[in-house]
Amino acid sequence: MKLKLTIAYDGAQYAGWQVQKTGLGVQQRVEEAVARIFPRAGRLHSSSRTDTGVHALGMVAHLELPAGQLKMPAAKVALALNAHLPRDIRVMAVSRCRPDFDARFSARGKQYRYFVWTGHAMNPLLRHAAWHVTRPLDLPAMRAAARLFLGRHDFKSLAGTRPYEIGSTVRTLTRCDIKRNGPLLTFIIEGDGFLYKMCRGIVGTLVQAGQGKIAPAAVSRILDKKDRRAGGMTAPAHGLVLWKVYY
Repeated sequence: MKLKLTIAYDGAQYAGWQVQKTGLGVQQRVEEAVARIFPRAGRLHSSSRTDTGVHALGMVAHLELPAGQLKMPAAKVALALNAHLPRDIRVMAVSRCRPDFDARFSARGKQYRYFVWTGHAMNPLLRHAAWHVTRPLDLPAMRAAARLFLGRHDFKSLAGTRPYEIGSTVRTLTRCDIKRNGPLLTFIIEGDGFLYKMCRGIVGTLVQAGQGKIAPAAVSRILDKKDRRAGGMTAPAHGLVLWKVYY
């Protein structure tokens, strides 16, 4: 039997989602809770890996259970798991899924959101969930730059470096919007997949475009360089949220 879990967490106290050799991952806490309810359960397999300090509202994972171990309605599993989780992690929903469902490989796309607070004084309620940028930002320039990220591109210039080679750095973005609500800017980025620190590289570049440090038209040249040194800064982790995974 296979279950699909949708998980939300505040990543401030965690070294990312994945179980770590050093540091505490969100996955470890959820697997510990699972073991309390289902002692013979397998590992959790997630749709994504989030970095240290990054949050999630819609992380998806799947869990395989031996036949006959589920003795309650799937909808009640979330309540049972949450009773054994810290307050900064919550299982939002649990449902049975097809045997061939895979949280990672069945995903068609993901949406990330990044929050920037532009007020002179930081909103204390958002200090752990938004990047405070006090220098004035040119929103039309940022939106012009954002449009150039749409489509299929090699995003190597916006991604963090890994100690190993990956198969391809080409990804397709279907949405790159910036919404304003007073001093709060919300960057909405959707695509078929994301590289390590790619969203934060995009947001950092867009903010620098808004500050006049990078011309909007330079985005195409940045992508063509395929060199991280050509891209803009990497935005801080705490403003980023894995918002939704599409299947």
